[in-house]
Amino acid sequence: MSDLLKKFLSGDRLALSRMITLVENQSDQLPAIMSEIHQHLGKAYYVGVTGPPGAGKSTLVNRLIAQGRALGKKVGVIAIDPSSPFSGGALLGDRIRMQDHASDEGVFIRSLGSRGAHGGVSRATRDVVRLMDAFGMDWVLIETVGVGQTELDIMEIAHTTVVVLTPESGDTIQTMKAGLLEVADVFVVNKADREGADKILHELKAMLEMSHAEGWEVPVLKTQAFQNVGVKELAETLEAHRRYLNVSTKLQEKLLALREAELEEVLQESFRQWLKGEIPRRPEAEALRQQVLSGAISAYEGASRLFPLLQGPPAKR
Repeated sequence: MSDLLKKFLSGDRLALSRMITLVENQSDQLPAIMSEIHQHLGKAYYVGVTGPPGAGKSTLVNRLIAQGRALGKKVGVIAIDPSSPFSGGALLGDRIRMQDHASDEGVFIRSLGSRGAHGGVSRATRDVVRLMDAFGMDWVLIETVGVGQTELDIMEIAHTTVVVLTPESGDTIQTMKAGLLEVADVFVVNKADREGADKILHELKAMLEMSHAEGWEVPVLKTQAFQNVGVKELAETLEAHRRYLNVSTKLQEKLLALREAELEEVLQESFRQWLKGEIPRRPEAEALRQQVLSGAISAYEGASRLFPLLQGPPAKR
């Protein structure tokens, strides 16, 4: 691990790839890895790109890579894909949709399987973002699986969240129901050459005016990512939001929220792993678990009776 970390910190792309694999597989070395890279964090700008399937997120991200490179930025891309039910890996392989940048040393693209995560991002996403930050990326673009009522976890990772919609996205009341008005830092109406683009654009702007948000005024941009129209303006808007975060108190507020969410997630996973190993060690606790599995008692009753048992030392066999 020491040799791998040295190669990683020296800019070895193969080492970065191996580190991401360790993180995605939840290796036992994960706590040590994240502790070692912690002092190298804080330079990258995290941009989440979310929206319904078919909105053109991948094409838009592909164009944003080019814009970032034109600005002299090193760009890391994390594309969250549906997982294979057999291997747990991403169904869509690395770089399939972004071949133009595959040979660029200033770009690193990695697909991650969602692995059943319901928030549009996988559990490993936050740690992989950190790895790309420590590796020296200036921008880290995170493309989610898709967005729905519960798929809003990207806001707990990204500094700036871009919500991509299309003229076919339908009644934007559904956008309000999904909570996207609160999540979005930038709205993009992609495929804006299609009928209905102006309608959804005006509806979004009207809803944003009614929300009476203070500080950053959420812009609504039109793009045609396939034709590379409006993408430069989107990149400029992202940089403007980054400057806004830096000069206001919003960045520190966001960082506090991101760190709190990360701590909560790590604690939950650590507790889950502890329970997995601890319950079988305690005969009374294991007996209760078996009662829940057999249907003799409810999960709620089992949990309420398990907690007192787990607070004391294990019974002697």
